[in-house]
Formats: sequence, structure tokens, C-alpha cells
Amino acid sequence: MRCLVVADLHYSLPQFDWVLAVAPHFDLVIVAGDALDIGSSVDFRAQIVVVRKYLSMLSEVTTVMLCSGNHDLDELDSGGEKIARWIDDLDLIGISRDGDNRLIGDTLFTICPWWDGPRTKQKIADLLGKAAAERAGHKWIWVHHAPPANSPTSWGGKRYMGDVELVQWIEQFSPDIVLSGHVHQSPFVSEGSWFDRIGKSWIFNAGHQFGSPPAFVALDLEAGTAFWLSAAGEQAVDLNGPLRRPAERVVDAPDWLKALGRIADPIPAILSLETG
Repeated sequence: MRCLVVADLHYSLPQFDWVLAVAPHFDLVIVAGDALDIGSSVDFRAQIVVVRKYLSMLSEVTTVMLCSGNHDLDELDSGGEKIARWIDDLDLIGISRDGDNRLIGDTLFTICPWWDGPRTKQKIADLLGKAAAERAGHKWIWVHHAPPANSPTSWGGKRYMGDVELVQWIEQFSPDIVLSGHVHQSPFVSEGSWFDRIGKSWIFNAGHQFGSPPAFVALDLEAGTAFWLSAAGEQAVDLNGPLRRPAERVVDAPDWLKALGRIADPIPAILSLETG
């Protein structure tokens, strides 16, 4: 299974266009939070309409998963905690989202919401506990926008900006892989990184860059390799080996990865808003 992992697109339509263009090369596209941008001059409701259309188009060509990030929250729940209500019904078009456990082949994916208080945090704990009971014999991958605390994947250059509770959940449940985002600069600053390992769990944060394409992680689960491609270069880690730093440069890329580089900047997708 080949997975494209992006995060922090922040309503960058050129980046969404690129993701849509390369999606047919992947069995699964994962958006690990912050599809929207609360700082944009574009009305938040309009952003939701456009991003939902992109997600719908993506779902027509490959499997899609999405977790919420702190920029994606559009409502308060009954307890006053911020949530991403707009993604609740994405399952109707086949997209896995917050609160889902989904088994694809021999891999179980758990998709965690951004938590803003104790109620949502408990929902994540319950979700992980339920998935742990179903995990036997499967690889287990979490999608969780914030990276773990005190990890190079959450290093912002001056301080760590990760999730302490996530570290505790990782230590308790030992997933195979955790896919995150949130801390944009981690892969690009001294002492930061796009990858880490906590116990037996691999942690990935592709980081954020402007323009197209976005920085991204590509997982080849059958080959046991994770690739990171960005404006800073191309690197890879062996998922079946120990943690080694620095990561190896990609010298002999597989053909499917080379193909991504041959895709010209796509013509912006024509968005028909008639279906919402």
C-alpha cells in the first residue's frame, strides 16, 4: 500500500490541485489536519465549501482520510469545546474522518480529532482503546494533527509544541506509525526533524512549505520505506530498521516516486459548487 501524507495545506488551492493531480499514484491520501486556514481573507464558510469539493474529487480517484486540526474547528459542542462539525458527514462520500477506525488490508487506521478540552480528549482515549482491541495481527497507524511533545517532530526552533497526552497514548498502545503536522518548521530547523521514534512507534511530520507542491511524506508499507520530499531535499527511512540520524538521501527512487516529479503543475481544478 502506498500512502500520500500531507498536512497544513491551509486552504492553499495550488497545493490541493497538486494533491488531486498525484492522487491516482497512491492507494490512500491522508490529510493530517489543517485543511482550512482561520487567518485567510476567504470567508471560513466558503473555504469549507471549496475544500469539501476537493475532498469529494479526491475520493473519486483514491481512498481518502482526514483528521481535524486547530484551524479546522467551526463549532462548539454541547460542552463548549471546539470541534470540526463540517467533516462529520464526509463518510457519506466514503471519506474516513475524526473518530473512525478503518481496516484496509492488513493495516488499521485510527483517525483522531483535534482536542480542545477533556470531553474530546476522552473520546480519543476511548477511540484508541477500542482500536487496540481490534488491532491483533494488523499494522496500526494513527492520524493525529499535533505531533508528540519533546520530539524533534514538534520542535519549533525555540521550544517544543507537541501534545503531552499523545506521548502517553503512544507509550500505552505502541502504534506502528503516527502521522501528524501542526508544527510547520520542525523538519526545516536545527534539532527538528520530519521523523522520530518513540519506543517501536514511528512518528512523521512533513512540515509546511509555501507554494506547490506541499512538503509531503510518502509511505510504501509493503517495501517498509517512508520518503520525505520538500524544497529542502529528498530523504528516506527504513521502517524495518532502527532509528538513524541523519536520514538517507533518496538516490535510487522507485519509479512511482519519480513519476510524481514528472507531473507538471496542474491546471487549477474547476470547482462546480452546484452539489456543495
